[in-house]
Amino acid sequence: MPGYDHILTERRGDVLVVTLNRPDRLNAAPPAMFDEIRAALADLGGARAVLLAGAGRGFCSGADVAGGALGGDNPGEATFLALVDHYHPLMETLAGLAVPIVSAVRGPVAGIGCSLALAADFCVASETAYFLQAFVNIGLVPDGGASWMLPRLIGRARAAEMMMLGERISAAKALDWGLIHKVVADDALDAEALALAERLAAGPTVALGLIRQQMQQGFEDGYAAAMRREAENQRRARGTHDSNEGGMAFLQKRKPEFRGA
Repeated sequence: MPGYDHILTERRGDVLVVTLNRPDRLNAAPPAMFDEIRAALADLGGARAVLLAGAGRGFCSGADVAGGALGGDNPGEATFLALVDHYHPLMETLAGLAVPIVSAVRGPVAGIGCSLALAADFCVASETAYFLQAFVNIGLVPDGGASWMLPRLIGRARAAEMMMLGERISAAKALDWGLIHKVVADDALDAEALALAERLAAGPTVALGLIRQQMQQGFEDGYAAAMRREAENQRRARGTHDSNEGGMAFLQKRKPEFRGA
């Protein structure tokens, strides 16, 4: 795996683990961190699932505002360019990724870090995790796709609560709202999230990728367009080895052995 300044990457079998690695700053994310994650995802090297995690006691405390990257003589323009040139391209990459994504979060999951965690198909949180859209507290607006993502995940009223009141949402409350997949004890987080990523990595990769893209596109499609896309994707999935293997395993009453093709 190549070396990076702000992240760590590791292959765990068929899972690519990407870890935000600025624990002394609660993984506050400079623009370069998101560039590095995007670079790590550009070539999965055969990985069939991705696990996003944070080093230390927090997943991500948001963009690295204190680091000066978003300041300068024209902070508004600097922030705009950081978003459109660095942060948002990664979010678009995650939306279009052809393999499942799991995020493992503890401690603060704030700002752009909240968007990053929720871009995963499954967000597994420890009991210490909290989700925070703190932008309004410093006179800013949500970014990283939050204003598109949150109303679709939890409805307008709850999204307004997160974005307009700027208060912490506990892991338990996030689970109750349907914002995340699961809450586990802090010392079980890493193992639980990896086990889920490994389960997904052992599945029919092509079909799983198409499913996640169907869901993403379904937010924008009408009913007829969504069904048309399903038919087109079903045609593609039906031609894979894994589809044939799944059918044979069903008939033979055994567990299928998917190989991701």
